Amino acid sequence: MQTMIEITKQMIKGNPLTGEAFKQWNDWRWQTSHLIKDIETVEEILAISFTDEERKQIETTIEKFPMSITPYYISLIDPKDYKNDPVFKQAFPDIRELTIASCDMEDPLAEDKNNPVPGITHRYPDRVLFHISNICAMYCRHCTRKRKVGDMDHIPKKEQLQKGIDYIRSNPVVRDVLLSGGDPFMLPDDLLDWVLGELDKIEHVEVVRIGTRTPVVLPYRITDELVAMLKNHKTLWINTHFNHPKEITVQAREALKKLAFGGIPLGNQSVLLADINDCPKIMKRLVHKLVQNRVRPYYIYQCDLSDGLEHFRTSVGKGIEIMESLRGHTSGFAVPTYVIDAPGGGGKIPVMPNYLISWSTNKVILRNYEGVITTYQEPRNYHSAACDLDCKTCNLQLKMKHLDEDESIGITKLLSDYNETITLTPTKDLEE
Repeated sequence: MQTMIEITKQMIKGNPLTGEAFKQWNDWRWQTSHLIKDIETVEEILAISFTDEERKQIETTIEKFPMSITPYYISLIDPKDYKNDPVFKQAFPDIRELTIASCDMEDPLAEDKNNPVPGITHRYPDRVLFHISNICAMYCRHCTRKRKVGDMDHIPKKEQLQKGIDYIRSNPVVRDVLLSGGDPFMLPDDLLDWVLGELDKIEHVEVVRIGTRTPVVLPYRITDELVAMLKNHKTLWINTHFNHPKEITVQAREALKKLAFGGIPLGNQSVLLADINDCPKIMKRLVHKLVQNRVRPYYIYQCDLSDGLEHFRTSVGKGIEIMESLRGHTSGFAVPTYVIDAPGGGGKIPVMPNYLISWSTNKVILRNYEGVITTYQEPRNYHSAACDLDCKTCNLQLKMKHLDEDESIGITKLLSDYNETITLTPTKDLEE
């Protein structure tokens, strides 16, 4: 019987697997039971050798930020040019991870601060992040939750998950639940089925989203049994995390096909990473391959200010340049939103090129992707109706049984007619 190393080397060479080796390779449990966590195995699989100094640096990095790579994902690396390989850079430790910049933070998005109960992050008014797994298929070097990598690598018990479900049930404002982790798809099918079933029972939960990187690093996890289970649950969306077109392999496409055929809407969230995908041509190729596989490009994230990620971070200008190369240059539904997740828990802030040049009482001045400058004439007789939220007297036909009567917050509050607030003042927490 072949060893994991022998099978992986065979895959790298492009030699087809047969018999027991084929069966093992396509079994996601076999993949996770043979995770690559040491330097020597990487050297043997890729047929490379690190110098003594490189080995020392790698070992020092692993002590703080552990390494864990699936055999599948490491098989995508080009051994002849591994130092420039986008898969290698996302999976293999780099001594620069130990360089903590002055602006770096352990928890840049304040997830641990905005958690009313264990596992729940409630940052936005109508939606929550529900951490239901502490296990990832592999450890990505650019992870925004590096503080958690390798720490308590386990699946929460039902009792702990129940606390999060109870919080959601007791807060009618929550209409959208994002299941995250770790990776929710690293849960056993029956446990994930139970979580989704409990959320189905909550009337005010309209949407459940799952964030997963398994189609990228462990596509064999997307089994027919998993998809059959997911199909049984109400409004479900899945967001994947492809960062480079090289990751959209035959196996990844098959996983996405299964999910799409299951009727589940798919989106993708990429992170802008220096020397990996910070190129307009690479990003355009990525979004094209995504939509070809029925995945809607959703976000491009500016890399977060997590500890040890500065070498991954690009300038915001590079992100703007990439967006400039997409809008107008490809289909509108293939253009993601470029966002900065504001440090301190401020949420996602969209950033884009300036298309609105100026405006006056009657006209707005716009420019298109080619640089053509044009005007748009404002309507002469439009008069906006004042809104005091007394929907019974409104002439717009908003005849809905349950209307959201919560007061607006933030900028929407300043724009509203029914609120007398004229200034937003940061709270003490925000100032800190």
